[in-house]
Amino acid sequence: MFYLYILHSETANKYFVSHAENHAEALLFHNSDNKHKYTGKFDDWKSVAVFEAGKTKEEALELEKFINRQKNIKLLMKLIDPDFIPADKLASLNRVK
Repeated sequence: MFYLYILHSETANKYFVSHAENHAEALLFHNSDNKHKYTGKFDDWKSVAVFEAGKTKEEALELEKFINRQKNIKLLMKLIDPDFIPADKLASLNRVK
């Protein structure tokens, strides 16, 4: 199973959306690897939402790209809201956290 996760850095006041097979390991990576282009500048990333995104990497990547192409903070805020139920293109997402 692959997961889509949303991280937030309070220091940077930025969000980061990505996918991984192990979202807990990914969080550790983003907080410790200062070479990562986007997340490496900060070490206070917190997981604010995690979804099951598919059985294959391709499925998860497609959803990640769709969300990132939206460049829409309102969409991210909806996804972070635990009461939000994804629909349409995002209907396949199942909230884990």
